[in-house]
Amino acid sequence: MDTLWAALALVLVIEGLLPFVSPAGWRRMFLQILQLSDGQIRFFGLCSVLLGLGLLWLFS
Repeated sequence: MDTLWAALALVLVIEGLLPFVSPAGWRRMFLQILQLSDGQIRFFGLCSVLLGLGLLWLFS
């Protein structure tokens, strides 16, 4: 269970880096994401999930 909490903490650190370092760039990127269709966002989400599962499988 400690590993799960450590992984969640690492996700929060990584997710917080870009808005902390470059808030204007993060805002521009977010505005571009808002222009994507639902299908495109789902595709990127699916790719992220599959990549994450693949990395988990590879490293465990």
